[in-house]
Amino acid sequence: MAVEIIGWIAPRVSSEIVRAMGPPFDARVVAETARVHERADFDRVLIGYFSNAPDGFIVGAHAAAVTERLGFLLAHRPGFVAPTVAARKLATLDQLCSGRLAVHLIAGGNDADQARDGDFLDHAGRYRRTQEYAGILRRSWLETAPFDHDGEFYRLRGAQADVRCAQEPHLPIYGGGGSAQAVEALAPHVDTFMLWGEPLAETAAFIARVRAAAAASQRAEASTARPQPCSPPRTQEPRFSVSTRPILAETDAKAWDRARDILARIEGARRGRTPPAPENEGSRRLLDVAARGEVHDRCLWTPLAAATGAPGNSTALVGTPDTVAEALLDYYDLGVDTLLIRGYDPLPDAEGYGRDLIPRVRELVARRPPRATETGALHQPR
Repeated sequence: MAVEIIGWIAPRVSSEIVRAMGPPFDARVVAETARVHERADFDRVLIGYFSNAPDGFIVGAHAAAVTERLGFLLAHRPGFVAPTVAARKLATLDQLCSGRLAVHLIAGGNDADQARDGDFLDHAGRYRRTQEYAGILRRSWLETAPFDHDGEFYRLRGAQADVRCAQEPHLPIYGGGGSAQAVEALAPHVDTFMLWGEPLAETAAFIARVRAAAAASQRAEASTARPQPCSPPRTQEPRFSVSTRPILAETDAKAWDRARDILARIEGARRGRTPPAPENEGSRRLLDVAARGEVHDRCLWTPLAAATGAPGNSTALVGTPDTVAEALLDYYDLGVDTLLIRGYDPLPDAEGYGRDLIPRVRELVARRPPRATETGALHQPR
């Protein structure tokens, strides 16, 4: 099976070491970033969601207009747009970009950030809402007649969408989270479950948990006389994605020098301030890994997660392109089909990945024999 490579796009260039410059939305930056990733042979780019950020639907529409092949993974928080409205918006954008769209459902891991948009639901409730939301999205895309819905968070009468996704049966749904609630809520619904870069043993164990939860949901669905209205039947297990921050150089020693320089710049900008304790389980898992050691497996480096409080994708793979490609292949061998890679110097790093890393990863994957347990997926990467 081919591997899917995902990058990152934002309406202005910034990172932990690159100070944001210019207006919060710059159409030229969006266009340049999209073109850089398309030339670098990324399959998709993630369009992030933040409570103070420009609208991702508009960012995606502009990026699609200046590219031909590049796909888009649009982060979307349930709870702020009705699921039937979101289903039509997503299907419309999928039509506009000729089937290059996927959606990444984010339940929300920070109470203060949720509150900025008026959401005060607790963590467990947000995942229950996301589960119900995902089911309504699927129904909106698949039902051929008006339908009703009575759930914990949504009540619908005669819901129907005329616009359908350009992809069959619908655009892919991604989602993730490190908590038990995340696994229970998302494993039955997402096509790809997204993980942050943990050591291989922890990654393998988490994949097994998600697969078990998805299988249990399928068995429960099959045992009912009639499928639950918010849970369309699934016939495939979810795919998996791992997100890391590769730091490359022409030798391993130079890569480690670069990694330590990035860490020093982050710590210098912090000026001794301790990052706030994270509220989400995924970040706590990364900080636990960092507390247990700086380097894991081939070259998974954790101090950057510790220095930033692990607010998201924050563990690095450090080394030459060959070293990092082999480390990414280790995740592929665990059953991971999607690799999300994002650099600390966003545009030069994306160009470097396209020149030095992505071709090596694709070559290594192409040499691998088919997986003995591979069952396919609901949506193949392009």
